[in-house]
Amino acid sequence: MLDPTDLILAAAAGTLGGAMNALAGGGTFATLPALIALGLPSNIANATSNVALLPGAGASAWTYRDELAPVGGMSVRMLAAITFAGGLAGSVLLVLTPSRAFDMIIPWLLLFALVVMIFGKRASDWLHARVTIGPRTLVTAQSLLGIYGGYFGGGVGLITTAVYGLLAGADPRSLFSIRTLMLAIANFAAAFVFIAIGMVYWSACLPMLAGGVLGGWLGAHVGKRLPHHVVRIWTLLVTAATTIVFFARAYG
Repeated sequence: MLDPTDLILAAAAGTLGGAMNALAGGGTFATLPALIALGLPSNIANATSNVALLPGAGASAWTYRDELAPVGGMSVRMLAAITFAGGLAGSVLLVLTPSRAFDMIIPWLLLFALVVMIFGKRASDWLHARVTIGPRTLVTAQSLLGIYGGYFGGGVGLITTAVYGLLAGADPRSLFSIRTLMLAIANFAAAFVFIAIGMVYWSACLPMLAGGVLGGWLGAHVGKRLPHHVVRIWTLLVTAATTIVFFARAYG
């Protein structure tokens, strides 16, 4: 069991993570370090973080529901089905990954998210000036996003925004709704596996879950008014700091 200080830390991290997911993604960058600081193995911490952030992602998706629209000519239902299947596959991969191996993999996943966030818009502009990408490519990309979301999820909102911009030429602000819904679906699929296997540390998950709901609701309402560049700078700083910490932890 956690003491009161640990419970407050878990709830605060959940609130911050829920708000970050609603604004630009990257909520795992707040919750995962907090859970590891509480002494959880990294794979258990990741599974616990996934389940804790699920209701907050759902609350954010509900707030944005009026803005849902197809992406690249693909319906929301099709994207959701692909994401759910990918989330299940990714969560099974996490179950099969030893904790020490996951410790070594995490920094590289964080670095990948950081690079996508920095260069996603430039890569999108460069690609659209040269090629036209069809629905099949979007199906493949969405499958990989679902797997990544179920396996780790760190920065999946940021990566989804970059990928949709890259493949569909969509504006980041217009993607708040669909991106948040896909995040919730990937978490929902993974939660089935993590709970069934017993990978969720409920003493930390429940206060973090409560904070995540609050943060998701607040973040979605703030996100409707906050300039995109402010959200981008904040998330970039958090992602960079977290990446450095996890590289030092794994290889220092």
